[in-house]
Amino acid sequence: MSHDHDSPKAHRPAGAGEPHAFMAHHFNTPGQQAGAAKFGMWVFLATEILMFSGLFLAYFIVRMHYPDMVLAAHEHLNKTAGGINTVVLITSSLTMALAVRAAQVGDQPAIKRNLLLTIGFAFTFMVVKYFEYTAKIEHGMLPGKFYHAWDHGYYIEGSPHIFFAVYFCMTGLHGFHVLIGIGVLTWIYLRAGKGHFGPSYYTPVENVGLYWHLVDLIWIFLFPLLYLVR
Repeated sequence: MSHDHDSPKAHRPAGAGEPHAFMAHHFNTPGQQAGAAKFGMWVFLATEILMFSGLFLAYFIVRMHYPDMVLAAHEHLNKTAGGINTVVLITSSLTMALAVRAAQVGDQPAIKRNLLLTIGFAFTFMVVKYFEYTAKIEHGMLPGKFYHAWDHGYYIEGSPHIFFAVYFCMTGLHGFHVLIGIGVLTWIYLRAGKGHFGPSYYTPVENVGLYWHLVDLIWIFLFPLLYLVR
């Protein structure tokens, strides 16, 4: 009995080219698979935006009810560290875009080089954030009942523990996304080392790039709202 109907070719319309090695059997063409994957990524990114939108709403509510406290508390954030991390993430978005382009044209060394640079920038971001968080913890500028900055000679009028609760929630969640990004970028880098990506198949690189650009975009909003508020 013939089982040709179970083969990948049986699921492709006449005249379709040979699929790439990672084409799933339930898609008719590589383009269909790539489109479905990209649509799924955009839906996921939409849910991410909704999640962060709740935190942005919380920030604006706090700022509306405690404007003077927010202005006073933000002066204790390290603007230099925030600025460095902004430059780092914007540059990482450039290297990520270059990695996607390299995958599209099949430049294997450039794929790996730019992915490695992006991973390096992500680690740099986390190192800077580590030192920034360490300073806040040492100075007692913590959320809620853990706030005790007055014991270290810092007095902020109002309810600064609310501001720092919002600060740690927003930047902490963003930092968690950076860590996830490091993980998926490393996975893509290892696959690139095996030559998995090229002109006929670069969807994973492109989708990880979309995720990383969202991480960058969210920080571009966080930095001025938290560090440069006036």
